[in-house]
Amino acid sequence: MQGRGIRYHGYPVALVVAETLEQARHAANCIRVDIDETDVRVAVSVGDSSFDELWTHPELQTPESLDGGLEPDAANGDFESQWQHAVHQVDVCYHTPNQVSAAMEPHATIASYDGDKLTVYCSLQVIGSAVEGLANTLKLDPSKVEVNSPYIGGGFGSKLGIHNDAVLACLASLMLKQPVRVVQTRRNVFSNAPHRGSSVQHIRLGMDAAGRLVAIGHDSVMPAAHGYPFAEATGACARTTYSAAGIRSRHRVLPVNMPVLDSTRAPGDAIGTLAFESAIDEAALVCGIDPLDFRLNNMPDKHPTSGLPFSSHDLAGCLREGAERFGWAQRSKVGPEARKLRGFGLASAVRINMLVKSAAELELDRTGAIVIRTDMTDIGTGSYTILAQIAAAELGIAVEDVTVKLGRSAFPTSSGSGGSFGAGSTGSAVQAACHNLKRELIKLLSEAPLCSSMSKGAIDSAQLSKGRILVDNEDFSLQALLESADLDTLCVKGQVEPGEDHDNYAQSSWGAHFVEVSVDQDTAEVTVERITTVVSAGTILNSKTAASQVKGGVVWGLSYALRESLMLDERYGAFMNRDLAEYHIPVNRDVPDIDCHFRIQPDFRSNPLGSKGIGELGICGAGAAIANAVFDATGVRIRSFPITLDKILEKWEADAV
Repeated sequence: MQGRGIRYHGYPVALVVAETLEQARHAANCIRVDIDETDVRVAVSVGDSSFDELWTHPELQTPESLDGGLEPDAANGDFESQWQHAVHQVDVCYHTPNQVSAAMEPHATIASYDGDKLTVYCSLQVIGSAVEGLANTLKLDPSKVEVNSPYIGGGFGSKLGIHNDAVLACLASLMLKQPVRVVQTRRNVFSNAPHRGSSVQHIRLGMDAAGRLVAIGHDSVMPAAHGYPFAEATGACARTTYSAAGIRSRHRVLPVNMPVLDSTRAPGDAIGTLAFESAIDEAALVCGIDPLDFRLNNMPDKHPTSGLPFSSHDLAGCLREGAERFGWAQRSKVGPEARKLRGFGLASAVRINMLVKSAAELELDRTGAIVIRTDMTDIGTGSYTILAQIAAAELGIAVEDVTVKLGRSAFPTSSGSGGSFGAGSTGSAVQAACHNLKRELIKLLSEAPLCSSMSKGAIDSAQLSKGRILVDNEDFSLQALLESADLDTLCVKGQVEPGEDHDNYAQSSWGAHFVEVSVDQDTAEVTVERITTVVSAGTILNSKTAASQVKGGVVWGLSYALRESLMLDERYGAFMNRDLAEYHIPVNRDVPDIDCHFRIQPDFRSNPLGSKGIGELGICGAGAAIANAVFDATGVRIRSFPITLDKILEKWEADAV
């Protein structure tokens, strides 16, 4: 692939192509590989050492940038001075384990080369970068590479780009001049698809006598795969959520011989908020202040590190409304005589909002039917539905009259799905195409003998309905209009890209989680009884798909708090639980009904639709709210996730002694 070196345990060294699966398996089992062993590093851990020793490790590196384009280090004010003079201090270290996306549909590729053009069918979130990657790797003209991914079945970041299966399938097809299919097994995917690395997060919070934050420090160390520069912004939440006179957020990575580490749903913030919002609860306890009041008392009036004004800020509103819906003020713990202890927790949710350059094409036929084309993808988020709804609303037609075609590199290039930017970016491009379509229709009307003049507001007021166009209280036949211009169809494009609003304002989506748990006094088993989540993410494009995204994210947060851990054999760098039987994720019985509520406040600095990213917001803080509730119930703080019953029992036993 890239030299003869084997980068990690499970790295592909050969591809067997056969006519049947049985033949391929037999042939693969006949291959023997001789390996010259060498010393490698496969993990980042503190062990018996202090965080300071890890922070000064001679091979620790400062990444060039963080996922999302953020700087690795950011600061505002004099953190050290504010920390030293703080009346109250919290100095804690949190650990999160290796984790994996575990999308339901494994990675798979079909490649077909006819001697001139390479056609690829695979499971991808972003089409444009895949064309570029394959063309560069295989030394082909990009115009000779077509990538298709109309339906995905889940990606969660692991399918943002092409990986081993796609490259190997293409190489085999180029050699054999016939289609080749490579499908990874579930166990393959755990090693040969990107995963989220473990983290060690050192958090220092300093408060004054009134419980106001004066110092926020967040230092993070994570692994980075050799030859693959990627670093998560675990400290992004420390830079954004609360105000303080001194803030410092720093990120370091340690190169390891591990499978690719890359974006996993809500990169950075998912595990960053897990630790940070737990530490915020510790700070509230030290100050003797209710966790809700502590957060409300430390709301920023501008971005705490950049100093930019917020395009909109509704975290306090989410916290207050969530508390009211949940009944935070009325919460009551069960007495010690009960078999199950009861606890309550909350956490803030913050996720950066982005707009990515995107384009879409609209085609109108003489019957008034619309076809949308863009290389945008649908990873279960509802892209097909949302884009059809946007076009129908803008043009005044029924959703049934809109056909959406996605996931082909032959279509206009979009943002793709990822980073919670897909719907807003591509949806805004579709909206722009709708405006351009109406503009072209008005132009045709003004040139045709069907109409004498148009008002200045004709473009904005124009609506399509049942094969006709309504303008200035008059309606005209689309068929006659297109016939007069000698057109069977009318095609237009629309585009959107970031502008000054994204340069001059800090943009985030906001939310708050409230949780009730019960913990068995004998076994320490944790049961999540109820969850309330309030979200402020601008215009909600589709309440059903948006709620589904938020609830799915909350389930991930629950999983990170109580279940998920990709276990590593540090002797060999091999993941031990590479299937869904042993890599524990929540099942229906583990998840209560989730009360999800939206505060609809359009933010047109975000994009022309006024929407904000929502797909990853639900994870952010959800796990911390559960961890805080477990502490409230048990009186023990677990700082190494996931919170399993053995860790609680061990703490109880230690406290008893």
